[in-house]
Amino acid sequence: MKESNKVPFVWEGANLYFLMTDRFNNGDPSNDINFDRTKTAGKLRGFEGGDIKGISQKIDEGYFEKLGINAIWLTPIVEQIHDGVDEGTGLSYGFHGYWARDWTALDPNFGTKKDLAQLVQKAHAKGIRIVLDGVINHTGPVTPIDTIWPNDWVRTGPNCTYDNFKNTTSCTLVSNLPDIKTESTQEVEIPTFLAEKWKVEGRYESEMASLDAFFKRTGYPKLPKYYIIKWLTDYIIEFGIDGYRADTVKHTEEAVWADFKIQCDYAFATWKKNNPDKVLDNNTFYTIAEVYNYGISGGQLFDFGDRKVNYYKNGFNNMINFEFKSDAQKDYELIFSKYSSKLNNELKGFSVLNYLSSHDDGGPFDAKRTKSIESGTKLLLSPGISQVYYGDESARSLVVEGTKGDATLRSFMNWEAIQSDAETQKTLLHWQKLGQFRKNHPAIGAGVHAEISNQPYTFSRTFSKEKFIDKVIIGLDLPSGKKELAVSSIFSNGTTLKDTYSGKEVVVSNGKVTVDSEFTFVLLELKN
Repeated sequence: MKESNKVPFVWEGANLYFLMTDRFNNGDPSNDINFDRTKTAGKLRGFEGGDIKGISQKIDEGYFEKLGINAIWLTPIVEQIHDGVDEGTGLSYGFHGYWARDWTALDPNFGTKKDLAQLVQKAHAKGIRIVLDGVINHTGPVTPIDTIWPNDWVRTGPNCTYDNFKNTTSCTLVSNLPDIKTESTQEVEIPTFLAEKWKVEGRYESEMASLDAFFKRTGYPKLPKYYIIKWLTDYIIEFGIDGYRADTVKHTEEAVWADFKIQCDYAFATWKKNNPDKVLDNNTFYTIAEVYNYGISGGQLFDFGDRKVNYYKNGFNNMINFEFKSDAQKDYELIFSKYSSKLNNELKGFSVLNYLSSHDDGGPFDAKRTKSIESGTKLLLSPGISQVYYGDESARSLVVEGTKGDATLRSFMNWEAIQSDAETQKTLLHWQKLGQFRKNHPAIGAGVHAEISNQPYTFSRTFSKEKFIDKVIIGLDLPSGKKELAVSSIFSNGTTLKDTYSGKEVVVSNGKVTVDSEFTFVLLELKN
C-alpha cells in the first residue's frame, strides 16, 4: 500500500471538485461529434467538447493540486441517447450524462475506457480520488433513433407529483423520461436493442457471461435494478474509482441503494485485492446521495410527508446538503457551530456535501458572482465536505444571455479569464489558499469547531484519528496590518506557528501571536 501523503485522506473533510465532463476542458477535439449529433441545439444544450482527457490534462498541469482538491466528481460518462429532444428549450443532447442508453459503454464524446483508466491513475498519483455519477432511476428520453426500453423494465407515467412517497418513487420525473421499475419483482431479459448493439460491437457473449457470473455470485433475481447496479459497480472493479454520487435517489425505494452499496463495497474490495500496489489507503468506498431538498437540519431523516426515510442507513456515507446555500447568508459562527454540532452528534460517522452553486440549482447563493471571496471562505471553512462547482473559484458567470432553464449554469469553464484577468486571478488565489489549507487539515471539514473570540473573530478546529492529531486556528475579517490572536486553547507558549495565508511564521508568547500582514485572513498551523 502506498502512502500519498502523511496527512490521512478523510472523506468527511474532503475538498471535492464537481465538474460537468463536457464543459470543463477539451483534451481531444477529435471526439467532439459522434452518432451524427449535428443538429443545432438550444443555447448551451449541445455537446461543447469537454472530455475525460481534458480533465487529465488539468491534473497534469497541477490545477487541482493548487486548488487543494482531493476528490473530483464528474457528471456521468456512460453512453447517452444518440439523438436529442426538444423540451421547450430548444433541442437538447445528453451532454450532461444523465440520459443513459447503454450503462456498459462510455459515450465517445466523453472518451474511452482507456482515457478513464488514465484519469484514475493520474488522479491517484496526486492523492486525488475519483467519484463517478450513477443513475439508476431512469433511462434517457425516447427519440426516433433511441428505442424505449421494454415495459417490464420501465414505466412512462404517471408524472411525479411529489406529495407523498409513492408519488415520488413510482412515477416519471418528467414526460418522456422512462422510469426504471426499480421496485419490480418480475425478472427481465436484456432488451433486444441492447443485445443487438452488443452483437454488432462484438461483445455480446462477454457481457452475457459477466451478467451470468454476477447473478450467480449474488443470488439476486434478474430484476431491472440489479442489472444497473451490476453495470455501475463494474467501473469500480475495472478502474478502481473511489466513490459514487448517486442521482435522483429519492425517486427509487431506499432498498435499491442499500443493495447498491453492498455491491460497491464488494467491487472496491475486489479491485484492491487485484491491484495491491495501487491501493491508496484503508478508506472504504464512498457514496453520496442526491436527495433533492434534503438539508442538514433533518439529521438522518428525509420526510416525504407520509413517511420518513433514513438514507444513511440505506447505503450512503453522505448526503448533498441543499440547506447550505441559505445558511451561507448567516454569520460565520452561526454556520460553523451549527454544522460542527450536527456532524459531531446525530450525524457522527457520516457527513454532508455543502455547495453554493450547482448544475441544476437555479437559485445559487451568489448568482451574479459579486461575493466570490465570501463564498470561498464560507464554503471551504465549513464543517462537512466542500463541493466546489467548476468555476466557483474563478467566478465563471452563472447568467448567460439567451439560455433557458439550467443551461445558464452550465457554460464552458472560463480558462481565458484565469489566464488574463487580474480580478479572476485574485479570486482564484483566495480559493487556492483556503483549499490547500483545508486539504492539509482534515480538522476543518471533519473536526470539532470552537469559537475563541467573537471580536476579532477567531476559532479553532481539532481532529484526531488513531495516532493522527490535527489542530488549527483561523481568524476572519481581521484588520490589515498587525493583528493579535489568542491561541492558548490550542497552542502552548514557545510553539512556532505558520500563517499559511501570508506565509509568515510566529511564535506563541503569553498565549498569543501577532501576525503582521496585509491580509484580513489568518490560517494558523504548526510549523513543520
